[in-house]
Amino acid sequence: MATLATASRLCLRTAAKPAVPAVRALSTTAVRPDSASASGYSSPFKFQGESKGSQIPNFGKYVSSGSETKNKLYSYFMVGALGAVSAAGAKSTVQACWHDVRDGQLMVTDDGMTEFLVNMSASADVLAMAKVEVDLSSIPEGKNVIIKWRGKPVFIRHRTQDEIDQANKVNISALRDPEEDSARVKNPEWLIMLGVCTHLGCVPIGEAGDYGGWFCPCHGSHYDISGRIRKGPAPLNLEIPEYDFPEDGKLVVG
Repeated sequence: MATLATASRLCLRTAAKPAVPAVRALSTTAVRPDSASASGYSSPFKFQGESKGSQIPNFGKYVSSGSETKNKLYSYFMVGALGAVSAAGAKSTVQACWHDVRDGQLMVTDDGMTEFLVNMSASADVLAMAKVEVDLSSIPEGKNVIIKWRGKPVFIRHRTQDEIDQANKVNISALRDPEEDSARVKNPEWLIMLGVCTHLGCVPIGEAGDYGGWFCPCHGSHYDISGRIRKGPAPLNLEIPEYDFPEDGKLVVG
């Protein structure tokens, strides 16, 4: 009897073992949908049914009613017409006859063209500064005169014969900026120079320095009686402006 009971329990245990995993798997599979449905999270990127999202605007009312070819032809016509008018105006201006000067302005005429004023020329005050006339008869021999021309000082020296001889005796090869005295003057008696030091633009003092010419007090440059640099930091001789002697006793600078 005992043996029969033991055999029955063994049979029951053997039959019950494979059923346990199946039950557990079934219960696990059944729980997952429940847990997913219980979650309250909703993605902001989830499609919301009939939502239309961003709409592309309609620019139909801004589109030109004409054809593309017609629009291009109009643009080309406007550009061509403007170019032709500009070219004709430039040609008329260049070929016009400049025949009158009044108060620094020029009158322009052309065949069939009305006279008109143009301001392409220099004004009267600028023309007045372009040239300066000096009466040399008032400058005694051996003296300096300073005038203003184009906003810069101009030195006018009435040289003596001794000064002329002294300037011509200088050894040109020993000069920093070699230049003959004859190349710096049109009339040996008259030396005309810009009174601006070639170092840093100071105004030299006349009848001073170690060479009897000009001395720059700013940095100690010495110039001789011909305005040539002889000592100091200045690299070049004093500049000679454009000038002329239209008649005896008259000087025109510029």
